[in-house]
Amino acid sequence: MILTVTLNAALDVTYGVDSLRPRTSHRVGAVHRRAGGKGVNVARVLAGQGRAVTVTGLVGGPTGALIREDLRGIPGLRDELVPVSGESRQTVTVVSGDDGDATVFNERGPQVGPAEWRAFTDRFAELVREASVVALCGSLPPGLPSDAYARLISRAARSGVPSVLDTSGAPLLDALDARPDVVKPNAAELAAATGCDDAVAGAERLRALGARAVVVSSGPGGLLAVTPDGRRCAVPPERLAGNPTGAGDACVAALAAGLADGAPWGDVLREAVALSAAAVACPVAGDVDSAAYERFRTTVTVEDLHAPQPH
Repeated sequence: MILTVTLNAALDVTYGVDSLRPRTSHRVGAVHRRAGGKGVNVARVLAGQGRAVTVTGLVGGPTGALIREDLRGIPGLRDELVPVSGESRQTVTVVSGDDGDATVFNERGPQVGPAEWRAFTDRFAELVREASVVALCGSLPPGLPSDAYARLISRAARSGVPSVLDTSGAPLLDALDARPDVVKPNAAELAAATGCDDAVAGAERLRALGARAVVVSSGPGGLLAVTPDGRRCAVPPERLAGNPTGAGDACVAALAAGLADGAPWGDVLREAVALSAAAVACPVAGDVDSAAYERFRTTVTVEDLHAPQPH
């Protein structure tokens, strides 16, 4: 079982418009509403791949009830979300039909009290003992300590469970002392966290701070991985038009599955790029275009990068 953690679960609302123009009104075409937040999207991808997956995190209020109702319709997914008194957030994504770009509006999320956080960590300690891998994803709601992920990663490690972390800013940096097995920033998050414009240098910086492996996503440029056994890049064979907001979550799903299977890094990266690219072809995060996925699995390019020799 793969366990995903979404401390700031959301109801994702996606609007399709012909063209997004500031300071004007828009007529909305397609509208999609579904349970979301990064870890929920990761779980949805994993369930679609036939994996046993459990979702935990924090939800509350009528919006939280809608999130849980949607999760009940996903075969193979187990809901172990923990209730809080505050109202879960909504996110709004506007996808522009003329260029495929997505504009995202993220609410902060509910205020979480100390007793609610303790209740969650107690439940997490029980769930993680059943897991083969834990994926911890997304922002922290107000009220949680910035080392929240560090505490959960340390608890998973005590149970012998490897971790994949996808977050940014202080929660990312504060988690590194706990030595997560994989961290997956995008290029902008990596630069902000390390001050390094060069992705390899930034990834090595995160490893020096405690991450065992770092996988950096750069949209259509693919993935860079700096791991204990080397550096690699993985590149998709073509660029797909569509909604890129779920690509990173599909990548995390593939990383978690690869850890669970003990797969070699080259195979893990190939799967991660294939799933990410196939997710772009779908209108909402958490879905994967199965035909595109099967096509990309055999056409993604993975190359070893050699470290520069010292003078």
